[in-house]
Amino acid sequence: MRLGLLACVALCLGWADNWDGIRAAAGTVASLQTEFTQTKHLPILARPLVSRGKLVYQTPGSLRWEYLSPIRSILLMHDGRVRRFTQDTRTHAFREESGAGLDAMQVVFEEISQWLAGRFEDNPMFDARLEPPRKIVLTPKQKAFAEVLQRIELVLDDRPGVIRQVVIVEGEDAYTELTFSQTVLNQAIDADVFQKVP
Repeated sequence: MRLGLLACVALCLGWADNWDGIRAAAGTVASLQTEFTQTKHLPILARPLVSRGKLVYQTPGSLRWEYLSPIRSILLMHDGRVRRFTQDTRTHAFREESGAGLDAMQVVFEEISQWLAGRFEDNPMFDARLEPPRKIVLTPKQKAFAEVLQRIELVLDDRPGVIRQVVIVEGEDAYTELTFSQTVLNQAIDADVFQKVP
């Protein structure tokens, strides 16, 4: 019993030490539900912009990114299709949006799905490196891309397969922090979560 406990502790401590450990830990995650706080820092802002919401993910690639405040909006990805809904502040009804922005969202959602699957080094647009104790840093390979995005830092949680924080650094004083909390793993999620809005 004691040996099994020590082995489990050793596995948890070392899950983020190498790419194989990260992929193996992510492979144990079939679904994820978490709350997030997004804080956007820009030099032109007197105070950061703060949004709150929740993220729901289910393998192989269903994702719901829902902003609850200050303005409600929902981004859904299911069966390779991305949809965006915004709540009207007067009527409180959700309306579906369309346009070229959805193509960009598809790329972002696919990248998030890669991260949740533990495949940080698979994107040819980024160099990925591990930094102690549990940080992954992604830097753009192309100079033109690096001019608008310096790096992405992902801080891994103590729990295997969980991302605690993402920092997207656009410039010296321009960055976005996403902090995740109340994360629940491997609970059954109804498919409607990825297809319907309230």
